[in-house]
Amino acid sequence: MTSVLGAVLLSVGCSDKPQTNTQTPAPAVSVYEVQQEQIGRYREFVARTEAFQEVNIRTRVAGELIEQNFTEGAYVEKDQLLLKIDPSEYQATVSELEAALSSNKAVAQRSQRDLKRGREIAGDGFISAADLDKLQTNFDQAQAAVKSAEAALEKAQLNLSYTQMHAPFSGRIGKINYGVGNIVDPSSGPLAQLTNINPIYVNFQVEEADYISYQQKNVAQGTDLSNAPIELRLRLPNNTEFSQPGELDFADTKIDRSTGTVELRAKFDNPDGIVMPGLFVTLIIESKDKQEQALVPQAAVQVNQQGNFVLVVKEDNTVAQRLIELGRRIDAMWVVTSGLQHGERVIVEGMQKVRSGVSVNPVPKHVDRKTGVISDKA
Repeated sequence: MTSVLGAVLLSVGCSDKPQTNTQTPAPAVSVYEVQQEQIGRYREFVARTEAFQEVNIRTRVAGELIEQNFTEGAYVEKDQLLLKIDPSEYQATVSELEAALSSNKAVAQRSQRDLKRGREIAGDGFISAADLDKLQTNFDQAQAAVKSAEAALEKAQLNLSYTQMHAPFSGRIGKINYGVGNIVDPSSGPLAQLTNINPIYVNFQVEEADYISYQQKNVAQGTDLSNAPIELRLRLPNNTEFSQPGELDFADTKIDRSTGTVELRAKFDNPDGIVMPGLFVTLIIESKDKQEQALVPQAAVQVNQQGNFVLVVKEDNTVAQRLIELGRRIDAMWVVTSGLQHGERVIVEGMQKVRSGVSVNPVPKHVDRKTGVISDKA
C-alpha cells in the first residue's frame, strides 16, 4: 500500500511543469527632449513684391529700329545702348540746321557792322535817324534769327540723340515688343521693360489700431522706421525662407478708408535675383525683445476635446498626458507657450502603443527642425 501511494505521488510530482514568467516587457517609444530658445512676439502678413526700380523703354521719335544690343531677360548695365533707330533723317536735319545757323550768324555779323558804321557817321549828319533805326531793326532781326536757328538746331540734335535708347539704370530687361526692322514712334507703346530687383520691395498692410500702437511706442522712444526693434523675414511661395533679412522702408501718410489699414513697405537685399516682382509672399515680423520658450516637434502634438496635448515620459519612465498651449509654428516645430519645461521628454513615435500611467522604454531621438524627420540621436 505504501509503495503504491509513493508511486502515485511520484507520478504526480513528475507531471507538474515549472511555472514561467508571463510579465510583458515595457513598450519602446521614441522620445524627444524639449529644448528652449529665445523667441520674440511674432506676426505674419500676406505681402506682394515690387521692383526697386522699373521703367518702360519707349521711343520719343519715329523711325526704323536698326539695332538691338541686348538679350531678352539678360542683365544690362547703366547707360548701356539698348536700341537704335535709323538716325539718317535726323542727322540730315541737324546738318541742314547747322548750315542755316551759320548763314544767320553771317547775316547778324554783317548787320552788326552796318549798325556800327551807321552810328559812327550819324553824328556828322551823313545818315538820318530813320535810316539808323532801320539798321538797328535789321541787326535785332538778325540776332533773333540766330537764336531761332540755335533753338531749332538744339531740338534737332535732341531728336537725333533720341534715336539711341540707353539703360537709365542697371537691371534685367524683359521681352522686346518690336524687333529690328519695325517702324516705331511715340505711340507704339513700350519697346521693352527694364527692372532693378536688388533690393526688392515688399508691400503689406497693417490694421490701423496696430499701427497707431506701434507709432505711440516707437515715436515716443525716438526710434525711426528703419531702426524699428523688429526682425523681418520672408517666406516664399514654395514655403522656403528667404536668406536675406529685411528692414522697414516706408509707411504711407494716410489710412485707407475702405480697409482701415495703412500701407507699409519693407526692403530686402536680393543679390541673386531670386525674388521677382509680383510674387505673393509671407512677411514674418518678430520682435527683437525675446523670451525663453519651449519647442516641440509637430509629430508630438495631439488634439482631443480638451485641446492640444502631448504624452510626456516622466522620470520613472511612466507616461503622462499633458495639456499645452501652442504659439506659432517654426518649420516643423511648435512653440509651446505653457505646459512644458526644458529637458522634459515627449513621445514622437509609438504613441498608439501607450496610454497614461503605463511604463515605457524611452529611446532618445533627434528631430530635424526644418523637415521634421526623426532619426537616431548621435
